[in-house]
Amino acid sequence: MSIKTTNPATNKVEKSFDEMTDKQVDNAIELSNNTFQDWKKTSYKERATLLHKVAELMRAKKTELAKLITLEMGKVIAQSEGEIDLSASILDYYADNAEKFLADKALSPEEGKAFVRSSPIGVLFGVMPWNFPFYQVVRFAAPNIMVGNTILLKHASIVPQCAIAIDDLFKEAGAPEGLYTNLMISGKRSTALVEDTRIKGVSLTGSEGAGASMAEAAGKNLKRSVLELGGSDAFIVLADADIDKTVDLAIFGRMNNNGQSCVASKRFIAVEEVADEFLEKFTAKIKALKVGDPMDPTTDVGPLSSQEALDNILDQVKRFEAAGAKVVTGGKRALDQGAYMQPTLLTNLNREEETFKEELFGPIASFYKVKNEQEAIDLANDSPFGLGGSIYTKDIEKAIKIADQIDSGMVFINSPTWTQADLPFGGTKRSGYGRELSEQGIQEFVNKKLIRVS
Repeated sequence: MSIKTTNPATNKVEKSFDEMTDKQVDNAIELSNNTFQDWKKTSYKERATLLHKVAELMRAKKTELAKLITLEMGKVIAQSEGEIDLSASILDYYADNAEKFLADKALSPEEGKAFVRSSPIGVLFGVMPWNFPFYQVVRFAAPNIMVGNTILLKHASIVPQCAIAIDDLFKEAGAPEGLYTNLMISGKRSTALVEDTRIKGVSLTGSEGAGASMAEAAGKNLKRSVLELGGSDAFIVLADADIDKTVDLAIFGRMNNNGQSCVASKRFIAVEEVADEFLEKFTAKIKALKVGDPMDPTTDVGPLSSQEALDNILDQVKRFEAAGAKVVTGGKRALDQGAYMQPTLLTNLNREEETFKEELFGPIASFYKVKNEQEAIDLANDSPFGLGGSIYTKDIEKAIKIADQIDSGMVFINSPTWTQADLPFGGTKRSGYGRELSEQGIQEFVNKKLIRVS
Protein backbone atom coordinates (compact mmCIF):
# COMPACT_ATOMS: atom_id res chain seq x y z
CA MET A 1 0.00 0.00 0.00
CA SER A 2 1.23 3.50 -0.80
CA ILE A 3 0.80 6.72 1.17
CA LYS A 4 -0.04 9.68 -1.05
CA THR A 5 0.14 13.44 -1.16
CA THR A 6 -3.11 14.62 -2.75
CA ASN A 7 -3.33 18.38 -3.22
CA PRO A 8 -6.81 19.30 -1.88
CA ALA A 9 -6.85 22.46 -4.01
CA THR A 10 -6.88 20.29 -7.16
CA ASN A 11 -7.58 16.76 -5.85
CA LYS A 12 -4.56 15.60 -7.86
CA VAL A 13 -2.01 13.12 -6.49
CA GLU A 14 1.38 14.82 -6.27
CA LYS A 15 3.58 12.05 -4.81
CA SER A 16 3.36 8.51 -3.49
CA PHE A 17 5.43 6.71 -0.87
CA ASP A 18 5.71 3.04 0.03
CA GLU A 19 4.68 1.96 3.50
CA MET A 20 7.36 0.54 5.75
CA THR A 21 7.40 -3.24 6.09
CA ASP A 22 6.89 -4.91 9.47
CA LYS A 23 10.61 -5.67 9.55
CA GLN A 24 11.51 -2.02 8.92
CA VAL A 25 9.18 -0.91 11.71
CA ASP A 26 10.65 -3.47 14.10
CA ASN A 27 14.16 -2.28 13.25
CA ALA A 28 13.09 1.32 13.87
CA ILE A 29 11.70 0.45 17.30
CA GLU A 30 14.85 -1.44 18.21
CA LEU A 31 17.07 1.43 17.09
CA SER A 32 14.98 3.92 19.07
CA ASN A 33 15.23 1.72 22.16
CA ASN A 34 19.00 1.38 21.77
CA THR A 35 19.40 5.12 21.23
CA PHE A 36 17.42 5.77 24.41
CA GLN A 37 20.08 3.96 26.45
CA ASP A 38 22.59 6.66 25.43
CA TRP A 39 20.28 9.66 25.08
CA LYS A 40 19.00 9.38 28.64
CA LYS A 41 22.60 9.95 29.83
CA THR A 42 23.08 13.19 27.89
CA SER A 43 23.00 16.57 29.62
CA TYR A 44 20.20 19.10 29.31
CA LYS A 45 22.68 21.35 27.56
CA GLU A 46 23.34 18.77 24.85
CA ARG A 47 19.62 18.22 24.33
CA ALA A 48 18.93 21.96 24.24
CA THR A 49 21.65 22.54 21.66
CA LEU A 50 19.94 20.05 19.36
CA LEU A 51 16.47 21.59 19.72
CA HIS A 52 17.80 25.10 19.16
CA LYS A 53 19.45 23.86 15.97
CA VAL A 54 16.19 22.28 14.75
CA ALA A 55 14.39 25.56 15.45
CA GLU A 56 17.07 27.50 13.57
CA LEU A 57 16.77 25.23 10.55
CA MET A 58 12.99 25.42 10.67
CA ARG A 59 13.05 29.21 10.50
CA ALA A 60 15.66 29.19 7.72
CA LYS A 61 13.49 26.84 5.65
CA LYS A 62 10.18 28.48 6.58
CA THR A 63 9.08 29.28 3.04
CA GLU A 64 9.58 25.79 1.65
CA LEU A 65 8.16 24.07 4.75
CA ALA A 66 5.08 26.31 4.71
CA LYS A 67 4.47 25.47 1.05
CA LEU A 68 4.56 21.78 1.94
CA ILE A 69 1.87 22.30 4.56
CA THR A 70 -0.33 24.21 2.11
CA LEU A 71 0.25 21.68 -0.66
CA GLU A 72 -0.67 18.67 1.45
CA MET A 73 -3.57 19.87 3.59
CA GLY A 74 -4.71 23.21 2.16
CA LYS A 75 -3.91 25.72 4.91
CA VAL A 76 -3.62 29.25 3.50
CA ILE A 77 0.02 30.13 3.05
CA ALA A 78 0.31 32.92 5.63
CA GLN A 79 -1.09 30.59 8.30
CA SER A 80 1.34 27.85 7.23
CA GLU A 81 4.23 30.27 7.73
CA GLY A 82 2.79 31.18 11.13
CA GLU A 83 2.70 27.50 12.06
CA ILE A 84 6.41 27.15 11.32
CA ASP A 85 7.19 30.17 13.52
CA LEU A 86 5.05 28.73 16.33
CA SER A 87 6.73 25.34 16.05
CA ALA A 88 10.20 26.88 16.22
CA SER A 89 9.19 28.88 19.30
CA ILE A 90 8.09 25.67 21.06
CA LEU A 91 11.43 24.02 20.34
CA ASP A 92 13.28 27.02 21.78
CA TYR A 93 10.93 27.22 24.78
CA TYR A 94 11.65 23.68 25.93
CA ALA A 95 15.35 23.98 25.15
CA ASP A 96 15.47 27.04 27.41
CA ASN A 97 13.21 25.84 30.24
CA ALA A 98 13.31 22.05 30.51
CA GLU A 99 16.16 21.87 33.02
CA LYS A 100 14.27 24.21 35.35
CA PHE A 101 10.99 22.32 34.90
CA LEU A 102 12.64 18.96 35.62
CA ALA A 103 14.88 20.03 38.50
CA ASP A 104 15.02 17.88 41.62
CA LYS A 105 12.26 18.69 44.11
CA ALA A 106 13.36 18.61 47.73
CA LEU A 107 10.96 17.04 50.23
CA SER A 108 10.75 17.45 54.01
CA PRO A 109 10.12 14.01 55.53
CA GLU A 110 9.88 13.59 59.30
CA GLU A 111 13.12 11.61 59.26
CA GLY A 112 16.13 11.73 56.97
CA LYS A 113 16.28 13.54 53.66
CA ALA A 114 14.45 12.97 50.37
CA PHE A 115 13.93 14.44 46.94
CA VAL A 116 12.10 13.61 43.73
CA ARG A 117 14.11 13.30 40.55
CA SER A 118 12.56 13.43 37.07
CA SER A 119 13.77 10.59 34.87
CA PRO A 120 12.93 9.58 31.29
CA ILE A 121 10.88 6.44 30.72
CA GLY A 122 11.97 5.32 27.23
CA VAL A 123 10.60 5.08 23.71
CA LEU A 124 7.40 7.07 23.10
CA PHE A 125 4.99 6.58 20.22
CA GLY A 126 3.17 9.63 18.84
CA VAL A 127 0.22 9.52 16.45
CA MET A 128 -0.36 12.99 15.02
CA PRO A 129 -3.02 14.62 12.78
CA TRP A 130 -2.82 16.51 9.52
CA ASN A 131 -4.39 19.84 10.52
CA PHE A 132 -1.23 21.32 12.09
CA PRO A 133 1.42 18.99 10.65
CA PHE A 134 4.46 20.66 12.26
CA TYR A 135 3.02 22.18 15.43
CA GLN A 136 1.28 19.00 16.61
CA VAL A 137 4.48 16.99 16.21
CA VAL A 138 6.76 19.54 17.85
CA ARG A 139 4.61 20.04 20.95
CA PHE A 140 4.86 16.28 21.58
CA ALA A 141 8.46 15.71 20.54
CA ALA A 142 10.25 18.76 21.95
CA PRO A 143 9.48 18.34 25.67
CA ASN A 144 10.00 14.60 25.60
CA ILE A 145 13.35 14.79 23.83
CA MET A 146 14.41 17.24 26.56
CA VAL A 147 13.25 14.74 29.20
CA GLY A 148 15.58 12.15 27.66
CA ASN A 149 12.98 10.00 25.91
CA THR A 150 13.17 8.97 22.25
CA ILE A 151 10.39 9.45 19.69
CA LEU A 152 8.64 7.26 17.13
CA LEU A 153 6.17 9.32 15.09
CA LYS A 154 3.33 8.05 12.93
CA HIS A 155 1.98 11.08 11.08
CA ALA A 156 -1.35 11.43 9.27
CA SER A 157 -1.24 9.64 5.94
CA ILE A 158 -2.24 12.74 3.95
CA VAL A 159 0.86 14.73 4.98
CA PRO A 160 3.76 12.34 4.22
CA GLN A 161 6.06 15.06 2.88
CA CYS A 162 5.63 17.13 6.04
CA ALA A 163 6.41 13.99 8.06
CA ILE A 164 9.59 13.35 6.09
CA ALA A 165 10.62 17.01 6.34
CA ILE A 166 10.45 16.95 10.15
CA ASP A 167 12.55 13.79 10.25
CA ASP A 168 15.06 15.43 7.92
CA LEU A 169 15.26 18.54 10.14
CA PHE A 170 16.35 16.43 13.11
CA LYS A 171 18.89 14.59 10.99
CA GLU A 172 20.33 17.81 9.59
CA ALA A 173 20.53 19.24 13.11
CA GLY A 174 22.75 16.32 14.11
CA ALA A 175 20.32 14.20 16.11
CA PRO A 176 21.61 10.69 16.80
CA GLU A 177 19.98 8.08 14.60
CA GLY A 178 16.95 6.68 16.39
CA LEU A 179 16.24 9.76 18.51
CA TYR A 180 13.39 10.93 16.26
CA THR A 181 12.02 8.47 13.73
CA ASN A 182 9.21 8.93 11.22
CA LEU A 183 7.18 5.73 10.70
CA MET A 184 5.63 5.67 7.24
CA ILE A 185 2.69 3.41 8.08
CA SER A 186 -1.09 3.52 7.78
CA GLY A 187 -3.32 4.39 10.70
CA LYS A 188 -4.73 0.89 11.04
CA ARG A 189 -1.27 -0.42 11.98
CA SER A 190 -0.75 2.11 14.77
CA THR A 191 -2.70 0.51 17.60
CA ALA A 192 -0.84 -2.79 17.32
CA LEU A 193 2.47 -1.05 18.01
CA VAL A 194 1.30 -0.09 21.51
CA GLU A 195 1.62 -3.75 22.49
CA ASP A 196 5.37 -3.69 21.83
CA THR A 197 7.14 -3.84 25.21
CA ARG A 198 9.89 -1.52 24.00
CA ILE A 199 7.38 1.34 23.68
CA LYS A 200 6.66 2.91 27.09
CA GLY A 201 4.03 5.56 26.33
CA VAL A 202 1.74 6.87 23.62
CA SER A 203 0.34 10.28 22.68
CA LEU A 204 -2.43 10.76 20.13
CA THR A 205 -4.09 13.83 18.72
CA GLY A 206 -7.03 12.97 16.51
CA SER A 207 -10.58 11.70 16.39
CA GLU A 208 -12.65 10.22 19.22
CA GLY A 209 -12.58 6.81 17.55
CA ALA A 210 -8.82 6.75 17.14
CA GLY A 211 -8.39 8.02 20.69
CA ALA A 212 -10.64 5.36 22.18
CA SER A 213 -8.80 2.64 20.29
CA MET A 214 -5.40 3.94 21.39
CA ALA A 215 -6.50 4.40 25.01
CA GLU A 216 -7.83 0.84 25.09
CA ALA A 217 -4.54 -0.55 23.80
CA ALA A 218 -2.51 1.59 26.21
CA GLY A 219 -4.67 0.58 29.18
CA LYS A 220 -4.54 -3.08 28.27
CA ASN A 221 -0.75 -2.88 28.17
CA LEU A 222 -0.44 -0.67 31.28
CA LYS A 223 1.15 2.25 29.45
CA ARG A 224 0.82 5.95 29.94
CA SER A 225 -1.18 7.85 27.33
CA VAL A 226 -2.14 11.41 26.47
CA LEU A 227 -5.13 12.09 24.22
CA GLU A 228 -6.13 15.38 22.58
CA LEU A 229 -9.34 14.72 20.67
CA GLY A 230 -12.21 16.73 19.23
CA GLY A 231 -13.80 19.93 20.43
CA SER A 232 -16.94 22.00 20.02
CA ASP A 233 -15.84 25.24 21.64
CA ALA A 234 -18.47 27.74 22.76
CA PHE A 235 -17.98 31.43 21.90
CA ILE A 236 -20.10 33.33 24.45
CA VAL A 237 -21.03 36.96 23.71
CA LEU A 238 -22.33 38.94 26.71
CA ALA A 239 -24.40 42.12 26.62
CA ASP A 240 -21.51 44.55 27.15
CA ALA A 241 -19.19 43.06 24.53
CA ASP A 242 -17.68 45.29 21.84
CA ILE A 243 -19.62 43.70 18.98
CA ASP A 244 -17.44 44.89 16.09
CA LYS A 245 -14.25 43.58 17.70
CA THR A 246 -16.01 40.41 18.81
CA VAL A 247 -17.24 39.67 15.29
CA ASP A 248 -13.69 40.02 13.93
CA LEU A 249 -12.48 37.59 16.59
CA ALA A 250 -15.36 35.25 15.74
CA ILE A 251 -14.22 35.10 12.11
CA PHE A 252 -10.67 34.28 13.15
CA GLY A 253 -11.83 31.77 15.75
CA ARG A 254 -14.04 29.90 13.31
CA MET A 255 -12.28 30.22 9.95
CA ASN A 256 -8.61 29.89 10.92
CA ASN A 257 -7.07 26.80 9.29
CA ASN A 258 -10.16 26.65 7.06
CA GLY A 259 -12.19 25.82 10.16
CA GLN A 260 -10.26 22.60 10.77
CA SER A 261 -9.03 23.02 14.32
CA CYS A 262 -9.98 21.15 17.47
CA VAL A 263 -10.02 24.46 19.37
CA ALA A 264 -11.85 26.44 16.71
CA SER A 265 -14.82 28.44 17.95
CA LYS A 266 -17.75 26.36 16.72
CA ARG A 267 -20.86 27.25 18.69
CA PHE A 268 -21.58 31.00 18.84
CA ILE A 269 -23.83 31.88 21.77
CA ALA A 270 -25.06 35.46 22.24
CA VAL A 271 -27.38 36.85 24.92
CA GLU A 272 -30.55 38.37 23.49
CA GLU A 273 -29.55 42.04 24.08
CA VAL A 274 -26.83 41.79 21.39
CA ALA A 275 -27.72 38.60 19.53
CA ASP A 276 -29.37 40.20 16.49
CA GLU A 277 -26.57 42.74 16.00
CA PHE A 278 -23.92 40.06 16.36
CA LEU A 279 -25.70 37.72 13.92
CA GLU A 280 -26.17 40.42 11.30
CA LYS A 281 -22.52 41.54 11.37
CA PHE A 282 -21.17 37.98 11.66
CA THR A 283 -23.21 36.90 8.63
CA ALA A 284 -21.95 39.84 6.56
CA LYS A 285 -18.32 39.02 7.42
CA ILE A 286 -18.79 35.35 6.53
CA LYS A 287 -20.33 36.25 3.17
CA ALA A 288 -17.35 38.53 2.41
CA LEU A 289 -14.71 35.83 2.88
CA LYS A 290 -12.71 34.94 -0.23
CA VAL A 291 -12.50 31.22 -0.99
CA GLY A 292 -9.70 30.14 -3.30
CA ASP A 293 -6.15 28.98 -3.91
CA PRO A 294 -4.41 28.64 -0.51
CA MET A 295 -1.11 29.67 -2.10
CA ASP A 296 -2.66 33.06 -2.98
CA PRO A 297 -1.93 35.48 -0.10
CA THR A 298 -5.29 37.22 -0.65
CA THR A 299 -7.29 34.03 0.03
CA ASP A 300 -9.22 33.90 3.31
CA VAL A 301 -10.43 30.28 3.19
CA GLY A 302 -8.72 27.44 1.34
CA PRO A 303 -9.91 23.90 0.69
CA LEU A 304 -10.71 21.27 3.26
CA SER A 305 -7.97 18.70 3.77
CA SER A 306 -9.42 16.17 1.32
CA GLN A 307 -12.38 15.34 -0.87
CA GLU A 308 -13.47 12.87 1.80
CA ALA A 309 -13.53 15.66 4.39
CA LEU A 310 -15.63 17.80 2.05
CA ASP A 311 -18.09 14.98 1.37
CA ASN A 312 -18.44 14.32 5.10
CA ILE A 313 -19.18 17.91 6.01
CA LEU A 314 -21.64 18.37 3.15
CA ASP A 315 -23.47 15.31 4.46
CA GLN A 316 -23.46 16.84 7.95
CA VAL A 317 -25.06 20.03 6.67
CA LYS A 318 -27.81 18.01 4.97
CA ARG A 319 -28.50 16.13 8.19
CA PHE A 320 -28.57 19.36 10.21
CA GLU A 321 -31.07 20.82 7.74
CA ALA A 322 -33.19 17.67 7.93
CA ALA A 323 -33.22 18.10 11.72
CA GLY A 324 -34.57 21.63 11.39
CA ALA A 325 -31.48 23.83 11.14
CA LYS A 326 -31.53 26.89 8.87
CA VAL A 327 -28.65 27.68 6.52
CA VAL A 328 -28.22 31.45 6.75
CA THR A 329 -25.39 31.51 4.23
CA GLY A 330 -23.26 28.91 2.42
CA GLY A 331 -23.92 25.24 2.94
CA LYS A 332 -22.67 24.02 -0.42
CA ARG A 333 -19.50 23.13 -2.23
CA ALA A 334 -17.46 26.09 -3.48
CA LEU A 335 -15.62 26.20 -6.82
CA ASP A 336 -15.66 23.48 -9.46
CA GLN A 337 -12.33 21.88 -8.62
CA GLY A 338 -10.80 20.87 -5.31
CA ALA A 339 -12.20 20.21 -1.84
CA TYR A 340 -13.65 23.67 -1.26
CA MET A 341 -16.59 24.40 1.04
CA GLN A 342 -18.54 27.63 1.20
CA PRO A 343 -18.15 29.44 4.54
CA THR A 344 -21.41 28.54 6.25
CA LEU A 345 -23.61 29.76 9.09
CA LEU A 346 -26.35 27.65 10.68
CA THR A 347 -29.12 28.75 13.05
CA ASN A 348 -32.20 27.11 14.62
CA LEU A 349 -30.27 24.03 15.71
CA ASN A 350 -32.34 21.65 17.82
CA ARG A 351 -30.59 20.57 21.02
CA GLU A 352 -32.83 17.49 21.18
CA GLU A 353 -31.50 16.13 17.90
CA GLU A 354 -28.47 13.83 17.87
CA THR A 355 -26.78 16.01 15.24
CA PHE A 356 -26.45 18.80 17.82
CA LYS A 357 -23.73 16.81 19.61
CA GLU A 358 -21.51 16.46 16.53
CA GLU A 359 -18.31 18.37 15.95
CA LEU A 360 -18.28 20.49 12.79
CA PHE A 361 -14.76 20.35 11.35
CA GLY A 362 -14.67 22.95 8.62
CA PRO A 363 -15.69 26.54 7.84
CA ILE A 364 -19.15 26.15 9.42
CA ALA A 365 -20.45 28.14 12.40
CA SER A 366 -23.59 27.47 14.42
CA PHE A 367 -25.40 30.34 16.15
CA TYR A 368 -27.65 30.40 19.22
CA LYS A 369 -29.58 33.23 20.91
CA VAL A 370 -30.05 32.81 24.68
CA LYS A 371 -31.97 34.82 27.30
CA ASN A 372 -29.20 35.29 29.85
CA GLU A 373 -25.75 34.30 31.06
CA GLN A 374 -26.91 31.19 32.88
CA GLU A 375 -28.58 29.90 29.74
CA ALA A 376 -25.34 30.57 27.86
CA ILE A 377 -23.39 28.54 30.43
CA ASP A 378 -25.88 25.67 30.27
CA LEU A 379 -25.74 25.61 26.47
CA ALA A 380 -21.94 25.78 26.43
CA ASN A 381 -21.79 22.76 28.75
CA ASP A 382 -24.38 20.81 26.74
CA SER A 383 -21.73 19.02 24.70
CA PRO A 384 -19.84 15.74 24.95
CA PHE A 385 -16.66 17.75 24.32
CA GLY A 386 -14.71 19.91 26.73
CA LEU A 387 -11.63 21.28 25.03
CA GLY A 388 -11.80 25.07 25.03
CA GLY A 389 -14.17 28.01 25.00
CA SER A 390 -14.20 31.79 25.10
CA ILE A 391 -16.16 34.64 26.70
CA TYR A 392 -16.54 38.24 25.45
CA THR A 393 -17.27 41.07 27.87
CA LYS A 394 -15.80 44.21 29.40
CA ASP A 395 -16.41 42.80 32.89
CA ILE A 396 -13.38 40.57 33.47
CA GLU A 397 -14.39 39.50 36.98
CA LYS A 398 -17.75 38.34 35.69
CA ALA A 399 -16.02 36.50 32.83
CA ILE A 400 -13.76 34.65 35.29
CA LYS A 401 -16.80 33.58 37.34
CA ILE A 402 -18.44 32.27 34.18
CA ALA A 403 -15.20 30.55 33.13
CA ASP A 404 -15.26 28.66 36.45
CA GLN A 405 -18.60 27.16 35.39
CA ILE A 406 -17.56 26.03 31.90
CA ASP A 407 -16.71 22.31 31.64
CA SER A 408 -13.58 22.49 29.54
CA GLY A 409 -9.82 22.29 29.79
CA MET A 410 -9.31 25.88 28.64
CA VAL A 411 -11.33 29.11 28.70
CA PHE A 412 -10.09 32.31 27.05
CA ILE A 413 -11.53 35.74 27.83
CA ASN A 414 -11.87 38.22 24.94
CA SER A 415 -9.95 35.93 22.61
CA PRO A 416 -10.74 32.65 20.86
CA THR A 417 -9.03 29.58 22.26
CA TRP A 418 -5.47 29.51 20.94
CA THR A 419 -2.09 28.10 21.75
CA GLN A 420 1.41 29.19 22.69
CA ALA A 421 4.40 27.44 24.16
CA ASP A 422 3.95 28.63 27.75
CA LEU A 423 0.23 27.84 28.14
CA PRO A 424 -1.02 24.33 29.02
CA PHE A 425 -3.19 22.75 26.33
CA GLY A 426 -5.73 19.97 26.80
CA GLY A 427 -9.32 19.07 27.52
CA THR A 428 -11.81 17.07 29.51
CA LYS A 429 -14.83 14.85 28.78
CA ARG A 430 -14.59 13.36 25.28
CA SER A 431 -11.92 15.85 24.30
CA GLY A 432 -9.34 13.62 25.96
CA TYR A 433 -6.96 13.87 28.91
CA GLY A 434 -3.46 14.96 29.78
CA ARG A 435 -1.76 18.24 28.96
CA GLU A 436 0.72 19.46 26.39
CA LEU A 437 2.84 22.64 26.32
CA SER A 438 3.99 24.77 29.27
CA GLU A 439 5.61 23.13 32.31
CA GLN A 440 2.65 20.76 32.58
CA GLY A 441 3.32 19.37 29.12
CA ILE A 442 6.79 18.13 29.99
CA GLN A 443 5.60 16.11 33.01
CA GLU A 444 3.40 13.52 31.24
CA PHE A 445 6.05 10.93 30.33
CA VAL A 446 8.41 11.31 33.27
CA ASN A 447 9.28 8.91 36.07
CA LYS A 448 9.01 10.93 39.28
CA LYS A 449 11.59 8.93 41.22
CA LEU A 450 11.78 9.29 44.97
CA ILE A 451 15.30 9.17 46.37
CA ARG A 452 15.37 8.82 50.15
CA VAL A 453 18.42 9.15 52.38
CA SER A 454 18.03 7.74 55.90
